[in-house]
Amino acid sequence: MSKLFALSILGLSLCSFQAQAQNITYEVEPDHSFVTFEVVHNGTSTTRGRFDTITGTVQLDQAAKKGQADIRIDPASINTGSKGFDEHLRDKDFFNVAAFPDVQFQSKAFAFEGDQVSSVTGTLTLLGVQQPVTLKATHFNCYTNTRTQRDVCGGDFETTLQRSQWGVNFGLPGIPDSVRMVIQIEAIKQ
Repeated sequence: MSKLFALSILGLSLCSFQAQAQNITYEVEPDHSFVTFEVVHNGTSTTRGRFDTITGTVQLDQAAKKGQADIRIDPASINTGSKGFDEHLRDKDFFNVAAFPDVQFQSKAFAFEGDQVSSVTGTLTLLGVQQPVTLKATHFNCYTNTRTQRDVCGGDFETTLQRSQWGVNFGLPGIPDSVRMVIQIEAIKQ
């Protein structure tokens, strides 16, 4: 009788764990999601800009410590605060938005420290070239938005890219190859 009782408790525990472990889909919230970049301009000041339009989804299973992401960036939404510079960045010297209107990051490799996402490794497709990229989390949190009463997860992620890996060679070596990227992203539970 005690073995049957123990097996019943074990079965209930497993059912409870499976109910808690779930893959939840979150949609990128555009008002709190941006990709910014920094590059030193000819050894002098740091040029900064951002992409204003990001869309996509993130699937997160915190109990199983798994996740995946499909994020798209509109390179035409680049914003440095200088219209002339933005137009140059949109042309074939840099993002060639006429031929490549989409930048995509896809990942199925989320790393966790405890319950927090610590990094996301995936593939960045830019100018038709795919390269592996790891985004390190500097902040991560999930909360319930008191205004909308919806669950939100997000954080700050960063990496340094070598732009020449994607064929963005304009201005090398005067404009460095290294570009620091900071991704601020929030996504709403669907």
